Amino acid sequence: MKIKTQKQNLMNKIQAIQNIITTKSTLPILSNILLEAQKDRLKLTATDLDIGISCSIPVNILEAGAITVPAKRFSDIIKELPEDEVEINTKKNNLVNIETKSCQFKLMGTPAEEFPKLPEFQDKEVVRLDQWSLKKMFSQTAFAVSSDETRYVLNGILLKIKNNILTMVATDGRRLAIADKKLSNPSNKEIQIIVPIKTIHELNRNLQEEGELSLILGANQVLFEVEETTIISRLIEGQFPDYQQVIPPVSPNKIKVNRELFLMAVRRAALLSTPDYQAVKIEIFPPKGSSQEARLVISKSTPDVGESREELSVGYAGKEIAIGFNPHYLTDVLKNAGEENIEFEMTDSDKPGVMRSDGYVYIVLPMRLS
Repeated sequence: MKIKTQKQNLMNKIQAIQNIITTKSTLPILSNILLEAQKDRLKLTATDLDIGISCSIPVNILEAGAITVPAKRFSDIIKELPEDEVEINTKKNNLVNIETKSCQFKLMGTPAEEFPKLPEFQDKEVVRLDQWSLKKMFSQTAFAVSSDETRYVLNGILLKIKNNILTMVATDGRRLAIADKKLSNPSNKEIQIIVPIKTIHELNRNLQEEGELSLILGANQVLFEVEETTIISRLIEGQFPDYQQVIPPVSPNKIKVNRELFLMAVRRAALLSTPDYQAVKIEIFPPKGSSQEARLVISKSTPDVGESREELSVGYAGKEIAIGFNPHYLTDVLKNAGEENIEFEMTDSDKPGVMRSDGYVYIVLPMRLS
């Protein structure tokens, strides 16, 4: 293999795939990047056996071929090269020459044949999805995915397509996030898969504000193609909980509040949280007279640490309520809600809080106030 390419173009593609590479694997080859030069393009591939990413760039190919190189070492070398144009040339015994006009490195590689082959998706139906819609839906749901490995089925996002509606659902058992979006490209295909959160993060890094993504479903695997980047992932096997059963009916007991003000107040209260005293207290006081506004009080009292109290004016016409929430479960959703003002439903101190907007529902369980 012998190619010439621009340093920055190569560096961009290395950065796009190297996040999934692990040095802790029992298979040393998984810490390498596969380089394949053919048809005026250089294809770079990385995998951890659960997820594989490949991307390509146009290059000047002087000799076709393939080799694998240690990912971190190769990345560090390319990053520090002084020149714009780089020549990569493989020699006997898997030796890789990396050269510019003034600099030369020799790096030991490994035969391409030892690198695991990514599965092929041939003659499969393609579903096309809007990139920006996916990006928004990931931001609305991914934070609610469980990190508890004993509840493996909750370690990803449920992605469902039915009746031309794309639905994403994530839960960790204490909160539930559901996002719906009508498909801009109608599809008769019905899909219900659980995509691991690591795959979601990698996919999200590659999504743009415009354009489409291609989704192809295989046997317990899924392929996402975004422009010149392909992500192939294993799916999580198992039955996702029936989330529709836990969605409460719409409650008239709701506060209307500025999202940013509410977010900052909860963040400040959370400064006094400890592992033993996590809950932030939320109190709602309805207006007492026609000239008064309803009040939302966010407070925190932690023994041997301190106290805080903050008051906001809100729209509210229900009963007086005091309820506790994990502050992080509130800030996660408030950071990712796009609206300037939000509506938050609270019916009682032992009932979940619910935030709803167009195509979105977020449910969070309360915490005991000690």
